Amino acid sequence: MSELFPIYTLRGPKDGPKGLIIAGVHGDEYEPILAVMQLIRTLGARLLCGSLTLVPIANKSAYLAGARVGEDGLDLARTCPGDKAGSITEQVAYQISKRIQASDFMIDMHTGGNLFDILPLSGYMIHSNSKVLETQRSMAAAFNLPVIWGTSPDLQGRTLSIARDAEIPAIYTEFRGGGFRPEGIGRLVAGCEHVLSYFEMLSEGERSAKISLEIEDKEPGSGQLQRMYPAPGAGVFVPQVGLGAEVRRYDPIGEIWDYSGKVTNQVLAEKDGTVFLLRAIPRVEKGEALAGILPNSKLTSNGRD
Repeated sequence: MSELFPIYTLRGPKDGPKGLIIAGVHGDEYEPILAVMQLIRTLGARLLCGSLTLVPIANKSAYLAGARVGEDGLDLARTCPGDKAGSITEQVAYQISKRIQASDFMIDMHTGGNLFDILPLSGYMIHSNSKVLETQRSMAAAFNLPVIWGTSPDLQGRTLSIARDAEIPAIYTEFRGGGFRPEGIGRLVAGCEHVLSYFEMLSEGERSAKISLEIEDKEPGSGQLQRMYPAPGAGVFVPQVGLGAEVRRYDPIGEIWDYSGKVTNQVLAEKDGTVFLLRAIPRVEKGEALAGILPNSKLTSNGRD
C-alpha cells in the first residue's frame, strides 16, 4: 500500500527491538517534528541493534493547514484504528495503527500546539499487563521530563489505544506549546535517545535527573486535556497563575472577561496541585479547556500511592 506520510527506517548491525517514534499527529506541533528529523539525520551508524522507524509528520493534511486537524476535520489522535477506505485522517490512522502493531515499543511526541502551554511531561496508559506497565514506567522515566503521568486505560481512538490493545509498551510526550520553542527540540531528541539506551539500542549518554512529579490517575477519562476546566462561558480568558504554579483548592486560576473588560466568570482550582496546562490563546468559547492541575503526589517504589 502507498504511504500517506514520510517514513524512515534505520537498522543496527544486530537483531534487537523494533522501535517506532512518531511526530506530527497534530499539524501545529512543530518541535517534535523537528526532533524526529534530527534523529533521522544523526542516529545512523550509532544504532547498536534492532530497527527504528521514524515518522516525522504523521498528519500531512493537518501540517499543511498549520492546524490540529486535517482537511476532513477529524483529529488523528481520536480516529485510530481508522479505516483503509475512509477519509484522509481515517486512512492515516489505519496506516499508523498497522505500524504500531508491528513494533515492540512506541514513542508519540506532542506539544500543546497553538491552543495550550503544557509542562514538559511523559505519559502512558495504565496497563493491566504488569510487564507492559513496568516497561512504560521505565520508558517515561528514561525520557527524563519533569512530569510523569500515568492515566486512564479506557481512552479510545489514540495511538496509545492501539498499543494498549496490542500489549506494546508506549509513551507519549508533551512539551510546552502556545508558540514555537526551539529549546524543546534538543530536549526531545535527548529523551528519545535515553529511551533507545534503555532498550540497549544506543550507548547511554549523560543524563541529569529532571523528574519532579510522578502521578498515576486511574479515574475514568484522566488524560483528556481538552476537557479540563471547561469554560463556563465565552469571552477572553485571563490566567491569574503561571505554568508550574502550586495552587490550593478554591484558589483563583483565571478569569473570563467580556469585550468591555468586565469579569463574567472566575475560574477556581478544584483541588490542590500543580498547574501543568494553561490555555495559550485568550479567546475562548463555552466548554473549551482553560487549565489543568495535577495533584502533588509521588509514586512509591511499587507504583502505588
